[in-house]
Amino acid sequence: MNNESSLKDSIYNSVLEDILSHKYRPNQILNEKTLAEKYECSKTPVREALLSLCNDNVLRNIPRYGYEVVRLTIEDMRVMLQFRYILESGFLMDHYDKFSDSQIDQLTAINEKCNAADNDVWGLWAYNSDFHLKMISFCNNSYALEELQKCMSRLKRAYAQFYWDKWDAESLPLDTRNHSQIIQCIKDKNLEGLLSHLKNDLNDFSSF
Repeated sequence: MNNESSLKDSIYNSVLEDILSHKYRPNQILNEKTLAEKYECSKTPVREALLSLCNDNVLRNIPRYGYEVVRLTIEDMRVMLQFRYILESGFLMDHYDKFSDSQIDQLTAINEKCNAADNDVWGLWAYNSDFHLKMISFCNNSYALEELQKCMSRLKRAYAQFYWDKWDAESLPLDTRNHSQIIQCIKDKNLEGLLSHLKNDLNDFSSF
């Protein structure tokens, strides 16, 4: 059972990576038989992986036809960014003035990694995600953190989808210039500035 579960997870991650790298494009149909041949396994772990991707809204199950790669729209992106701002700003308003020096130091360390990763688009994406997830983790609400994590994962797919045909993988734009100002506003207990820079940071995501 553990081996089957591990294989299912491996296939899940491999298919997701192929979607992010645009090997599988939006609206493309995947089928169990082809993937089972590719991974040299039975259809069972493939089916389980594909159904998990459906549960995560990465794929759409079309009975007797296959699994369609979900196309994310500009409106999907707008809604997700709106959700992120409401969630992050709401929790920060209640907790930003309680952040400890140690917590601020952790945000600063992540931001330094962001600044050093400007030629590594997916490394930069990971550090950017870590920055926002770390901020919300300091607000001590595990449910909010889990929902933000899901949203960030879906936004990663949107980012890949909208940018891949415009720039090559080495030059995809992702701006984290507002992180330093966010940290400074937390230090200064400047709520108005914090929310303004948070909004600017999220707006930078969709400026393409």
